Amino acid sequence: MTFIEILLLAVGLSMDSLAVSVTGGAVIKKCTFGNVAKIAMVMGIFQACFTIAGYFAGLGFQKYIQAFDHWIAFSLLLYLGGKMIYESTKAESEDCKFNPLCNKTLCGLAVATSIDALAIGISLALLNQPLLLLATTIGIVTIIISATGVYFGSHFGRKIDLKLDIIGGLILIGIGTKILIEHLFFN
Repeated sequence: MTFIEILLLAVGLSMDSLAVSVTGGAVIKKCTFGNVAKIAMVMGIFQACFTIAGYFAGLGFQKYIQAFDHWIAFSLLLYLGGKMIYESTKAESEDCKFNPLCNKTLCGLAVATSIDALAIGISLALLNQPLLLLATTIGIVTIIISATGVYFGSHFGRKIDLKLDIIGGLILIGIGTKILIEHLFFN
C-alpha cells in the first residue's frame, strides 16, 4: 500500500468516529479544548489499538490462508463499507441523551467505532503491510478528524445532518476492490 492508500484507509475508518464526535459535540454544553481533546484522543487511541490487535490476530493464521487472503480482505472491506453505508441510512432517534464526556460512555463509543479497525488489522496482516505506519496513521488521522468533528458538532451539529458514514463506506469498498484487482490480475 502506498501512503496515500493508507491515508484513505485511515480516513475511511475514522468516519464512524467522526459521526460520533459530531454528535458528541452537538450534545456537550461546553466545547473546551479539554473536552475536544478527550473525545478525540480516546477515539484515536482505540482505533490504533484495535488495528494492532487485529494485525496480531491476522498473523496467527496467515500461513493457512495466504492463497485466498485477498478475497478475505476484499470481503471484510466490502462488508464493513456496506455496513457503514447501510447504517447511515437507518433512521435514528432525535431524542438520544447521552454524555460523551463520561468515561464509560466514551470508551463504549470508542470500542463500537473501532470494531472495523480490528477487522482491517486482520486484513492488513494478511497482506504483509507495515504495522507501525498503519496504526500510527490510523490513530493520528482519527484524532484529527474526531477533534474536527467535536468542534463542528458543537457549532453546527444541530443544524446540519451529514451522512459521513456513506463516504467512509465507499472508501473502504474502493480499497477492498483495489486489493482484489491487484492480487487477481497484477500479482
